[in-house]
Amino acid sequence: MRIGADLLHLGELDRLLARPWFRAYVYAESELATAAGFGPDRRREFLAGRFAAKEAVAKAIGTGFAGGVAPRQIVVERADSGEALVVLTGAAAAGADALGVVEVQVSITHKADLVLAVALAVITPRRNQRSMVEIGRNP
Repeated sequence: MRIGADLLHLGELDRLLARPWFRAYVYAESELATAAGFGPDRRREFLAGRFAAKEAVAKAIGTGFAGGVAPRQIVVERADSGEALVVLTGAAAAGADALGVVEVQVSITHKADLVLAVALAVITPRRNQRSMVEIGRNP
């Protein structure tokens, strides 16, 4: 398993969210469509939460935003239950696959002007790859 976290102050993105190029670079169309259905305050909170989630997931899957991985390749959808669902595309999916990531979970929370996202990537060791537990037992 790998973990990633990101803490964000709501105001950090205000200037950037006003720029169309930033929204297109960071958010998938489905995320922007969901945000468009909210009023200004909820939209701001929603997009900040998605941004923090993308940062946390990028850390958990071990790619960060390098090597061709763009934030919009980490899509955070919402299940009917309200649970956040992570969908990886492009270089983000390829990077996660190379690491052996089989599942990514993310939790997003808001408190006053803060947004926290925590992501957990579940990794299955590849054939012929020893786990850290095995390595610890057989030095």
